[in-house]
Amino acid sequence: MNKITVVGAGHVGATTAQRIAERELANRVVLVDILEGVPQGKALDQWESAPVEGFDTVVTGAQDYESTTGSGIYVVTAGLARKPGMSRDDLVLKNAKIIESVAREIAIHSPDAIIVMVTNPLDVMAWVAMQTTGFPRERVIGMAGVLDTARFRSFIALELGVSVEDVQALVLGGHGDSMVPLVSTVSVGGIPLTQMLAADRIEELVERTRKGGGEIVKLLGTGSAFYAPSAAAVQMVESIVRDKKRILPAAAWLEGEFGLEGMFLGVPCKLGRSGLEGIIEVDLTDAEQAALEASASEVRKTMEVLGG
Repeated sequence: MNKITVVGAGHVGATTAQRIAERELANRVVLVDILEGVPQGKALDQWESAPVEGFDTVVTGAQDYESTTGSGIYVVTAGLARKPGMSRDDLVLKNAKIIESVAREIAIHSPDAIIVMVTNPLDVMAWVAMQTTGFPRERVIGMAGVLDTARFRSFIALELGVSVEDVQALVLGGHGDSMVPLVSTVSVGGIPLTQMLAADRIEELVERTRKGGGEIVKLLGTGSAFYAPSAAAVQMVESIVRDKKRILPAAAWLEGEFGLEGMFLGVPCKLGRSGLEGIIEVDLTDAEQAALEASASEVRKTMEVLGG
């Protein structure tokens, strides 16, 4: 791919740009931010690491979108973090305005691009981006399930003392406390997790997964996770760029899948060169289906804040 743009030069955005460059997923990475000098400085720093890390992807920074023209993918990380005294509704309204502005620029400069949304609340921000750009659902995808699944897998691996590579899992639903880790699909080296851990301990790992982001925020004191979120976004980008057609949990616009429609929600997606190339409807237990519907209701409530 010739060019990928990362919008937002904070910790998540800058780390995402670095990972994309190091994997040489594009000839050029553009890092965009409204803060003067910040994207240029971070981009220059990253490019100066190229001789050491051995990549030829050129990284540049900008305040405007002119240099992003013709980008194949935009990874959108721009937005505000929730601050003390700020309600969740306030955050939704403020970030929606930011994403609307970003989406308008994307539609103008790269009308054929694919958007990978990272800004929270990402299910709803993906909806805002799709509405603003008019892009089809195949070209607007939210990053959450890959991150939540990675957290679940990492906790299971620590608990069992096994390689993370042997842990397979799937987390669906909205990105938040209502997410749905599918215990019925979890296996370790092909062995069902339920044969390796007691039900109460599995439930503790499920709860830790749901609170995974908050656990890191509490430990840091200020700021939030960025290593794992950036890695998750780049895994999605890589599947698209290299047309790997990986089945990854991501937020997609539903049109009847899983009995749900009219919202973005984390479901198993096939990601390839065209973006979203299919949604895989897996069989859920009654409890998992009820949990997914409850998660969808939470997403719907957030949409209603914006009149959706």
